[in-house]
Amino acid sequence: MEDIGIETVVLGVRARDDDRAETLVDAVEDIRTSNDLTVIVAYIFDKDSHNETIKQVVGADSEHVDPDELASRMSVVRTITDLLEAASIDVETRAAPGTSGDGLVDIAEDVDADRVIIGGRRRSPTGKALFGSAVQTVMFNAPCPVTFVRDQE
Repeated sequence: MEDIGIETVVLGVRARDDDRAETLVDAVEDIRTSNDLTVIVAYIFDKDSHNETIKQVVGADSEHVDPDELASRMSVVRTITDLLEAASIDVETRAAPGTSGDGLVDIAEDVDADRVIIGGRRRSPTGKALFGSAVQTVMFNAPCPVTFVRDQE
């Protein structure tokens, strides 16, 4: 049986992932099977945070901003991109407005991802039921295996 390597990874990040940037990059390096790995750093905006971020990062006068360009300006994306490039890993940045779980699944399908990596915090079952879970959405709907990187508390 031929060993099929991982070529494309979607790494889902949000603003609150600053503290786990190195851990997320370590997770990428742990599954790396060749030097031909490309990581799509996917920053998912919901509609409110997307519009607010445009005002903060670009300015209130900007009506049309490319979501991928906006995502590449986010500090967590810059940090993770720098760490991946330092490890000689090819990096692309993607963004999509919408719910984070559905947005990550869409990107994973679009790039034919071999793996999705997403971070998160531990939540009670009640918290998941009341507020939903982007991680659950990704785990149940992604077209490939998903690695969950939990906060180290």
